[in-house]
Amino acid sequence: MTVWQGLLVLVAGVWAGTINTVVGSGTLVSFPVLLGIGLPPVTANVSNTVGLFPGSFTGAWGYRRELAGQRRRALVLGVASAVGAIIGAVLLLELPAGAFKAIVPVLIVLALLLVLFGARITCWLATRGHGATEHVGLALWLVVLGTGVYGGYFGAAQGVLLMGFLGLFLAESLQRQNALKNVLAGVVNFVAAIVFIATTHVDWAAAALIAVGSIIGGLLGARIGRRLPPTVLRATIVVVGLAAIVKLLL
Repeated sequence: MTVWQGLLVLVAGVWAGTINTVVGSGTLVSFPVLLGIGLPPVTANVSNTVGLFPGSFTGAWGYRRELAGQRRRALVLGVASAVGAIIGAVLLLELPAGAFKAIVPVLIVLALLLVLFGARITCWLATRGHGATEHVGLALWLVVLGTGVYGGYFGAAQGVLLMGFLGLFLAESLQRQNALKNVLAGVVNFVAAIVFIATTHVDWAAAALIAVGSIIGGLLGARIGRRLPPTVLRATIVVVGLAAIVKLLL
């Protein structure tokens, strides 16, 4: 890796960490850069995951006020995220590289619809006795588990998926949902990173540069994201999600 390539990877890490904290989809920035400097796809994916998890936790730290009172919720859903991450990481190592390519855009579209119309859907469900609550139900636990599987496998737009499902099932403000999203995404990346470190090759130079950048980006993202009004944050989620779909389909 040349000095200029290293600088590019570092900047990609900052950008990815910022986007991940605000909404998600930072992988769509950092992963192509790692491919561009010559890393094989699986090594790039693995090294990217190892590098990004510190940024998720610095982003969560930046949202610590919004996390107040969510410890039990984060622990319960964190278990689902961890289990899903292990499954997804193993699938990455065992399945063909393009196995999930067809379903990923569909999942992102579903998440965007939930972000856009989640409040109306929640109200409709409430009239039938199935509205969002402050408690973690089985349905939410299972969809977080599924999101963890996807995050451990690839992770692009994992945050968009989490925001869509949290908005549907959890009676909390958008900013508190975003804070919880950062914790859960961090758990997924951390657990998947442990699996990858133990079982396959990691490009440590690339991972370290992504990690330094993502830590900086996580702090920047928290400063930016916490200041966004709910409408602007929701619009940002939709724009990033649409960009993710276009990127994945090209």
